[in-house]
Amino acid sequence: MGGKRATSRIKNGFNLGGEQAEADPLLQDAFYESGDYATIVSRSDPKCFLVARTGGGKSAALQRLEERHPDHVIRINPEDLSLPYITELNVIRYLDSLDVNLDLLFIALWKHVLLVELIRHRYKVDSPAAKQNFLRNLRDVFVRDPAKRAALDYLDEFGEKFWCEAHERVREITQKFAEKINSEAKGSVSVPKLGQATVGGATETTFSNETKAEQAERFQRIVNETQLARLNTMLKALDEDMLDRPQHFTYVVIDDLDRDWVDNRLTNDLIRCLFRTVLDLKRVKNLKVLVALRTNIMEQLNFGERSGSQEEKFRSLVLQMKWNRSSLTDMLDERLRVAAERSALGVESVSELLPTKNKTRGDAVDYILDRTLMRPRDAIAFLNEGLSVAYGKPKLSWEDIHTAERAYSEKRLLALRDEWKLNYPDIQRVFDLFRRIEVPMDREKLLRRLDDVMLLPADRTFRGVRWVTELSATMMSSGTGTHDWVELYQPLISFLFRIGFLGCARSEHTAFVYFYDDPGYADRASNLEAVTLFQVHPTFQAALDVTVRFNRPA
Repeated sequence: MGGKRATSRIKNGFNLGGEQAEADPLLQDAFYESGDYATIVSRSDPKCFLVARTGGGKSAALQRLEERHPDHVIRINPEDLSLPYITELNVIRYLDSLDVNLDLLFIALWKHVLLVELIRHRYKVDSPAAKQNFLRNLRDVFVRDPAKRAALDYLDEFGEKFWCEAHERVREITQKFAEKINSEAKGSVSVPKLGQATVGGATETTFSNETKAEQAERFQRIVNETQLARLNTMLKALDEDMLDRPQHFTYVVIDDLDRDWVDNRLTNDLIRCLFRTVLDLKRVKNLKVLVALRTNIMEQLNFGERSGSQEEKFRSLVLQMKWNRSSLTDMLDERLRVAAERSALGVESVSELLPTKNKTRGDAVDYILDRTLMRPRDAIAFLNEGLSVAYGKPKLSWEDIHTAERAYSEKRLLALRDEWKLNYPDIQRVFDLFRRIEVPMDREKLLRRLDDVMLLPADRTFRGVRWVTELSATMMSSGTGTHDWVELYQPLISFLFRIGFLGCARSEHTAFVYFYDDPGYADRASNLEAVTLFQVHPTFQAALDVTVRFNRPA
């Protein structure tokens, strides 16, 4: 125990670390290397899109990678790329209003950002002199390859901006693009100056449909004339001449793409184009680009809409990060071991701090994990609440666990609201409709609650009219009542199931199924037709004063 005398009582402030990777004092010494982490760090495994719910361990895994391989990791923060600047540019918004496909522009931006960051990292380019030295050396290497020498001119065009921060380079590219559009707009099609003046109101409506179509065609040509050819040649050089040896293997980490940093729809376009860029970069052997994304953002990208047959390729590169009881228990034990050693607490596993298993109350570890959404953040949060209640004691009692559960549950319900409120405003109003219910609910009782959800748009103060209306569309248009209950209510049931709020069971003798057991379970009509019981997930029952009528199978 590091020379300290072991104690047998829980000290005030003792805990299992922070719930978020960036504020977790135990992450470095108590990181649990799961199978998912092995996939992430693997240089041969192609999976590179890390998808999980918030609190599922994406950021922790990437931070661990950065700590273990500091000389081989480049971290790109979306908030440092001036992405809001791009989407708020008047020229971008105007072209978007004309339905001009901006994908090639966005792909060129991503390729430029990644290429320059890789060059800066590989050759330590941090000044104009270093840049010129790098270009001179590469021109000597490319002496017999005119295409690569010509591609180098692309990098030279950026002058001093090359070695500046990424957001300055992004702004320069978009400004040059805006200048081309403004120049084109001065031709036979008369439009107001873009990029500076506001295009809105009557200005947008003064053009006939034909004229707008002509504008769209003219501007689409400019978008299609991006520097992708030279950029692709530089990517070939990256593979063959820059990252040409295993010792130059580089990870690029892009996290926090789920933050509310730009307009929603254009955000999705940018992220889709990032995925297409990462797919192109697979040709570089000694490079692995890792992109972390929250599950709900991934669902909104609609790859098939513009990406055609590439959708299947994207899906094959996705790592759905998952946890089970065994891995969560091992993770908690590893954290406890390190935390106990630091505090000279004489325990080595979580079970030693919990009440003894008995026939009446069961296993305390199972009880806690039953009240998580099978995510590390939930399990750590519950144990920390319990440890704060039990300080000064040798271990937690069942009373301590129940006391901690109330505070934990309330915080998890708020976290669920925060996770989904941008996509589903006022979602907490839906949760509140399940307050003080009894579970399990039979079908009739659940449908009465869902009827109340469908009536929420009648309240003028409710801010979720659009999404609730969309999920209620079949019911509102049913007319003669010829639809069965599954067809009418499945959109709402599937939604509440998918976010982790609701579970389903076929009978009193079968276990409840939740989204982490089978994410698509509620999307299949045949499953819902066989379901007879529903319940609010145990994580949120205490916060909503839910009464449990009888115990369910484990």
